[in-house]
Amino acid sequence: MAEATTSGGPALRILLRQPTKDPSPIPVSSHADRDRIIAVFTNVLMKDEPPENFALRTMQEAMKPQKQTVLVQDENQLLENALRSLLQGLVSSAIQSGQRMMQCNPDGGQIPNLLDIVLYLCEKGHVEGGVIFQLLEDLTEMSTIKDCKEVFAYIESKQDVLGKQELFSRGKLVMLRTCNQLLRRLSKANDVVFCGRILMFLAHFFPLSERSALNIKGVFNTSNETKYEKEAPDGVPIDFKFYKTLWSLQEHFSNPAQTTLTQPKWQKFAGNLAVVLDTFEAQPLTEDEGKANNLEQEEEAAFSIKYLTSSNLMGLELKDPSFRRHILLQCLILFDYLKAPGKSEKDSPPESMKEEIKSCEERVKRLLEIIPPKGKEFLQSVEHILEREKNWVWWKRDGCLPFEKQPSEKKPIQDGGRKRKPRWRLGNKELAQLWKWADQNPNALTDPERVTMPSINEYWKPLAEDMDPTSGIEAEYHHKNNRVYCWKGLRFSAKQDLESFCRYSELGIGIEGVVPPELLPSDVRTKLHARNSEKNKRAKKEETKGPTTQAEEPQVATPIEADGGGSAGELEEGEALMDSDTTEPQKQSPTEVESREEAETDIEGNIKVEVV
Repeated sequence: MAEATTSGGPALRILLRQPTKDPSPIPVSSHADRDRIIAVFTNVLMKDEPPENFALRTMQEAMKPQKQTVLVQDENQLLENALRSLLQGLVSSAIQSGQRMMQCNPDGGQIPNLLDIVLYLCEKGHVEGGVIFQLLEDLTEMSTIKDCKEVFAYIESKQDVLGKQELFSRGKLVMLRTCNQLLRRLSKANDVVFCGRILMFLAHFFPLSERSALNIKGVFNTSNETKYEKEAPDGVPIDFKFYKTLWSLQEHFSNPAQTTLTQPKWQKFAGNLAVVLDTFEAQPLTEDEGKANNLEQEEEAAFSIKYLTSSNLMGLELKDPSFRRHILLQCLILFDYLKAPGKSEKDSPPESMKEEIKSCEERVKRLLEIIPPKGKEFLQSVEHILEREKNWVWWKRDGCLPFEKQPSEKKPIQDGGRKRKPRWRLGNKELAQLWKWADQNPNALTDPERVTMPSINEYWKPLAEDMDPTSGIEAEYHHKNNRVYCWKGLRFSAKQDLESFCRYSELGIGIEGVVPPELLPSDVRTKLHARNSEKNKRAKKEETKGPTTQAEEPQVATPIEADGGGSAGELEEGEALMDSDTTEPQKQSPTEVESREEAETDIEGNIKVEVV
């Protein structure tokens, strides 16, 4: 505080405040802090427990963070530097002891335990997600190729955790850099399987629409140059001109875009290819040669090679089916590039060149088909792969649009929200079956098979088989128990077979009487229709007995006119008989009426006699 006075005035008091101190920033990494963190983590590396039991407690003990469970930026940097120093020390001790880095201890190894602890902290969000990726990159750089295989095996085992969105977004570039550096260290001839594992991991780790792994501009690897002999050596028993022609094709295969720039280059390639194809056709391989050179062993089949270009080996290479397939497959890839969809008119080959490409492609496919072993299967596989490749070409030409679909999240229904009414299924089983008859239901209505009507014998054949005792069908499975089947059959018989329909009520045995007799076995037919025959005969005798007696009396006592007419008395008796028949209240069946008419006809025939 300072005071100032003025003459004749009150004292002026000036208060000077001292500036308040800001909270001291977290000190940057120091050797003491780093050593303390390293010591804390070193003590827990040999614990035989899952990391989730002690990882968070270890981090809190080592860092003493401002927040309880999450590190801030400076704390993350301090922890990362300490862990990288600890990892370097573990690698050095493993190298000095002559042990593998991922197996430097019988109990499981300190380095894998350290990685598990850090991975758990990153997964749960206690530590920044890029720390684990940085440690993996350092570990691969400090390891030999043999040790890198074990490190990468650990990465493959943790692929699901490393691929989570919260970790992937923080470390995808570090992981891509790590894999690319590892691929540069590997030999493409001796480490083919390991290179394939890395590429497969990247394909699964990154999304399909990731542009970093794509050759967007379609640049060719022109650095892969195939060197061969330009001048013929002395004492070589081969056609050196064919040797140069064959290996000169590799110049066009390495850069197909240069082949079609000018017409002379294309003509040179087409001429050289024609010579090679003619030679392959003139010297076809036999099945024995194909089996002799077939790589059946797993280790040999996984071995990738770059064929030697020595002129002394030309004769042996021509007898190798794999060598021929390599050359012909390169031809198909080049043709597929020249016919690639989506090209502009300027980049597309002219029509004359398209015809030559088509004819050469057909020749190449024929040669691939006849090369043993399993030439047809090999050709089908190649065609399938090239067809799928066109989809990727179109996708790249369209700008590599992302096509992954995120799973839709279900929105929770609020308590006061309006609930949706439940849906009820309308219709029944028959209507549902009718709807499934065709993909488009109107087609089912116009189907010609829908309006076809079976014959009587065809419709009743299932029921006739049920009635046959030799068929062994149980009664509960008979068609007569199906009321819909019986009802349709009666309607069908009433329209087309009235005689069978009448038997339904005459026999008194139900629907089985409608079945046509010719469909039934002889014993069943005899048993069913015997009762009907006896009933008809009995009714016919009873109806014809009375009228015949009455007709005999006028035949003896009364002469009949020559024209066959009768007397008035006879007519009156006939009319009275007819009146009694028509006025009879009892109902008669159609069979009885028919029998009655036959009897009356017989009576009239007896009455009409000739007069001598």
